[in-house]
Amino acid sequence: QVQLVESGGGLVQPGGSLRLSCAASGSIFSIGAMGWYRQAPGKQRELVAIVTEGGTTSYEDSVKGRFTIFRDNTKNMVYLQMNSLSPEDTAVYYCNARIRTKPTVTLNNWGQGTQVTVSS
Repeated sequence: QVQLVESGGGLVQPGGSLRLSCAASGSIFSIGAMGWYRQAPGKQRELVAIVTEGGTTSYEDSVKGRFTIFRDNTKNMVYLQMNSLSPEDTAVYYCNARIRTKPTVTLNNWGQGTQVTVSS
């Protein structure tokens, strides 16, 4: 069993910042790519940012220069630092990770989601 638990969401004013955290726990052999997705009301879930096992990052165009994804492999955690937030960033944010429970078994795992609301 593997579990991803997000934290750090909340209500913030436009222009503000939040840091999301995601902790992986359970029977973990190793963790591959980790990412953050978001889903706004009435919209499809979209990839926000991803970081590979080696630390290479990639971002959705609208968050480039504002959001930073980073991971701590010693703690099995991934973070999303969000700056200069705008109302368009309002969504439920989900953590995703490809976790190997054995050398030849990889599972795609999701967290339960954390709400981010940007409003004055």
